[in-house]
Amino acid sequence: MKTPALSLSFAIAAVLAAASAVHAQPTMVKQFNDWGVYSYDRSGKTVCYILTVPKTMQPAAVDHGRNYFVVGRAPGSGTNYEPQAIMGYELKPGSRAKVQIGDKEFAMFTKGTSAWVLEETREPDLIDTMRGGSDMTVDAVSRRGTATTYTYSLNGVSAALKRMAQCN
Repeated sequence: MKTPALSLSFAIAAVLAAASAVHAQPTMVKQFNDWGVYSYDRSGKTVCYILTVPKTMQPAAVDHGRNYFVVGRAPGSGTNYEPQAIMGYELKPGSRAKVQIGDKEFAMFTKGTSAWVLEETREPDLIDTMRGGSDMTVDAVSRRGTATTYTYSLNGVSAALKRMAQCN
């Protein structure tokens, strides 16, 4: 299914989780409005990704932890980007998350604290839609059954993707 691509996602999740470890510390390359470009060294190779945090989190009375929306490149894929939602909590096993930008929706499968586009062939459409949108929402269900909604700004995503593409 997405075995090679998921390795990047798990690597990004591991980098974010282990950001306090000196050897895995990502470095900010540049900030583009609400999106940052980050890089880290992985076995002598520079790996880059872009990241943003939600502008709003619902329900308000819940501890959401740290939440991110990340786009990286799948290993060996050239220009293929892999979007990923990373939550600050465990997602309900077997549940689906949803990304919505304007009138377009993208289903995501979940595992642990992360969600990825269910149909890999729709990843380029999601990236193109992100480039043309102003904000996106991500809906997910926690392991405890709490329905959550996050709103992310797409301001700066196009410039961040362009800068990430220059990463060596």
